[in-house]
Amino acid sequence: MTYTGDVTVGGPSDTREIGGVTLTKLAVGEMHNNAYLLVDGTGQGLLIDAAAEPERLLAMIGDTPVVKIVTTHQHPDHWQALAAVKAATGAVTVAHPADAPGIPVPTDELVEDGGTISFGDTVLSVTHLVGHTPGSIALTLDVGGTAPHLFTGDCLFPGGVGNTQKDPARFSSLYADVVAKVFDRLPDATWVYPGHGGDTTLGAERPHLEEWRARGW
Repeated sequence: MTYTGDVTVGGPSDTREIGGVTLTKLAVGEMHNNAYLLVDGTGQGLLIDAAAEPERLLAMIGDTPVVKIVTTHQHPDHWQALAAVKAATGAVTVAHPADAPGIPVPTDELVEDGGTISFGDTVLSVTHLVGHTPGSIALTLDVGGTAPHLFTGDCLFPGGVGNTQKDPARFSSLYADVVAKVFDRLPDATWVYPGHGGDTTLGAERPHLEEWRARGW
């Protein structure tokens, strides 16, 4: 079966292989959040955003030893299942220090811009993007033989950057960070996995950057 990234709440997950890492995407909760499970060749797993519906997340995880759960930012729709999934797995919780106080489950591992998050034999690069929240992070998986794979939380979607509540200063910050730290550093073939909805690539979005800047959202 061919991966599309098109998942719906209550529907099945979608899975693909990325250079020896298995990625599974599942949609959960009233806000149609995406949760991503990465499992590498060692068998260890990492979950990105324990957003909601812990029973479905745990069914997706199955017997995989999930060693870390990354919360991309502090908004409640991204951590509703965090306490239950942490309790069931014993995983280390990970977030940026600017958003960690807004997440009610204590953060075990704080990560900064340019840092890394490791599990098994796999390393994810951390990019701090300011504007949607003060401590939003994106994660880059860059394994040999494939284009980069970028998990953007609510900072980048098909069609624009994340919601900045019509605040020009917040929009300018997020837009500048996304351009400088994402589009200026990564190739067009980079696959983008957002916090809600379908996937995209940087190449599909790059021609619209000036349009986003001009409209201010």
